[in-house]
Amino acid sequence: MREASLRPGPAPAAATMGEPGPRGRFGGYGGRYAPESLVEACREVEEAFREAREDPGFRNALAELLALHAGRPTPLTPAGRLSRELGVRLYLKREDLTHTGSHKINNVLGQALLATRMGRRRLIAETGAGQHGVATATAAALLGLEATVFMGERDIERQALNVFRMRMLGAEVVPVTTGSRTLKDATSEAMRHWVGATAGSHYCVGSVIGPDPYPWMVREFQRVIGDEARAQCAAELPAGVPDHVVACVGGGSNAAGTFAGFADTTARLTGVEAEGGAGAARGRLGVLHGCRSLFLQDGDGQIVEAHSIAAGLDYPGVGPEHAHLRELGRARYVTVTDDEAVAAAVRLARAEGIVPALESAHALAWVIRAAGDGGLPAGSTVLMTLSGRGDKDISTLKELL
Repeated sequence: MREASLRPGPAPAAATMGEPGPRGRFGGYGGRYAPESLVEACREVEEAFREAREDPGFRNALAELLALHAGRPTPLTPAGRLSRELGVRLYLKREDLTHTGSHKINNVLGQALLATRMGRRRLIAETGAGQHGVATATAAALLGLEATVFMGERDIERQALNVFRMRMLGAEVVPVTTGSRTLKDATSEAMRHWVGATAGSHYCVGSVIGPDPYPWMVREFQRVIGDEARAQCAAELPAGVPDHVVACVGGGSNAAGTFAGFADTTARLTGVEAEGGAGAARGRLGVLHGCRSLFLQDGDGQIVEAHSIAAGLDYPGVGPEHAHLRELGRARYVTVTDDEAVAAAVRLARAEGIVPALESAHALAWVIRAAGDGGLPAGSTVLMTLSGRGDKDISTLKELL
C-alpha cells in the first residue's frame, strides 16, 4: 500500500522523544499492562535504569563495551553509485558493521549490564530474525550470564544460521509452536516465562515494545545510532542535517534510536513497514505485550497475524512511541511489499557491494520508490539506517533469485 500523501509534517516539538509522561505513556500510548508480578518486576527495572543512566560508571562501562566489543562508532557511508542512479544523495548508517551484524547489540549490551547491576544472572529474550537472540547470547557469554531465547518454530526454520550461532554461544533456544510460530508468539512465551522467573532473571526485550519502561529504555540504548549519525551528518553535510531520515520498522527499535537523534531538527522522519505487518500504517488502538499501541486487528478486536519475508518485521503492531510520533505528525509510516524489498536488496548488492538484511531492504525499497515518483525531490539528502547485514537471509534470497 502506498502512502496517500508526502506533504511536509509540522515542525518538531521540543519535548518529542524525551521521557515518557505519567504512567509510562507517550501521549495516549504505552503504559504497563501486565500481571501484578510483572508490574513489580518492571518497577524494579525502571528504578535500576534511572539510577544507572545517572551513574558515570555505568555510562563509561557501556561506552567501553560499545567501542571495544560492538565496534562503535559505525560509519556513515555515502552510497555513491546508487545516489547517482536515484538522483538523491543517499547516506547509509552502517549498523550492519557492528559485532553480531545488526543494531540489536546496542540495546542488549545496555540491558545485560543493567541485569548484572541488578544481580540478575540470566537473560530471557524473544527473537524473530534471530539477530536479537544472537546479540543476547553474545552479551551473556561476554558477561558470564545464562541466556534463554524464545523463537517461533517457523522462524527457527528460516533462520537456521542464527539458531546455530545462539547455541554455539551457549544459549538455550526454546521453539514456540503456538499461533503463527513467529515473533508475536515468541514474545508472548517469553513474557509468560518471565512471570515465574523474575527473581533471578532479566527479560531483555528486543524492541521498543512491552510494558513501561521498556519502550523508553530500549530507545535510549539505541539512540547511540541517532546521536552518532547526527554528529556525522554535521561534519559531512553542508546543511548539517539531512532532508530525510529513513529506517525500517517492525516493533521499531532501530528507527526509534535513529529518529531520537533528529527529532529536534527539520529532517523528515519516515518509518518503513512491511505491507503485511503495518501496525503504524493500518493498525488500531489495542493492548498487546504489556503496552497500549496500534495493532493489526479484526472486526472483533482480535490480533491479526502479520506476514513479512523479513522475520524481524513479522510483528502485528508498532512500539507506542511510534504510534505517538505518527499521531503528532512528526513521523510518517509507509509500507513496501516483499517483492520490493527483495529487489532493493539485490540493487544495493550490485550497486554498492553491500548485501543488506531483508528488514533494512524495506527502508531502501521505499527510498527507491520515492526517488522515482517524486516523493523525494531530486538532490535531497537522505540518511537511511542499514540496520543489519544479509547473511541470515541468504537462504531465503537463494530460493527467490
